[in-house]
Amino acid sequence: MRIDKLLSNAGLGSRKDVKKLLKSGAVKVNETVIKSSKEQVEPDADVVTVHGEEVQYREFIYLMMNKPQGVLSATEDKYQETVIDILQPEDQIFEPFPVGRLDKDTEGLLLLTNDGSLAHQLLSPKKHVPKTYFAVIEGKVTEQDTKAFRDGVEFDEGYVTKPGELNILKSGLTSDIELTITEGKFHQVKRMFEAVGKKVVYLKRISMGSLQLDEELELGEYRELTNEEIEELKSGYNPED
Repeated sequence: MRIDKLLSNAGLGSRKDVKKLLKSGAVKVNETVIKSSKEQVEPDADVVTVHGEEVQYREFIYLMMNKPQGVLSATEDKYQETVIDILQPEDQIFEPFPVGRLDKDTEGLLLLTNDGSLAHQLLSPKKHVPKTYFAVIEGKVTEQDTKAFRDGVEFDEGYVTKPGELNILKSGLTSDIELTITEGKFHQVKRMFEAVGKKVVYLKRISMGSLQLDEELELGEYRELTNEEIEELKSGYNPED
């Protein structure tokens, strides 16, 4: 790993800041002054110090965001704001990415991390990781819809969804529901309701696996996961599948 990346990930500033730090002679690797940002180091083997203080390297970052509407679940886009643009520079340094995606007009829980292994486990269809959404539906949602979702609904192209658990919170001219699914087809929640003749007018993800959206997070805010949340998330899928 390049020394400038290690120092950035340790919270010592941007690559530009770190370059200045290196040029000043403040950085040592195994007691040898290093001034080149291209110097390769082994985080687990080499001792890196800055002004005599040992640097504690950090490899992964885990962030929970309450995604607002109008923002893309992507790492970059030439024309529109992405969830990465919301992050502070000290978090962008870790090069996190969204685990899965929420539609541009969908709010709620979004996990961002640079832990590719965890992301793979959470997104793998074999792991059956549940995702729960709160939605406002145009029209009266009935127990017939609940049964249809439990059996799996058919999309226009013939695909039949895996069973979904539909919980009706309020039923009327508009209905409030919670829906738990274990797959993530494109526009899946919206298309499931379209399949039963109804329309989603508001959609918010409230959980993914063991991870619950922190209701104290305002739209567009985010925080790091606690160690307990990380461990629960890592152990929550089915590793034997």
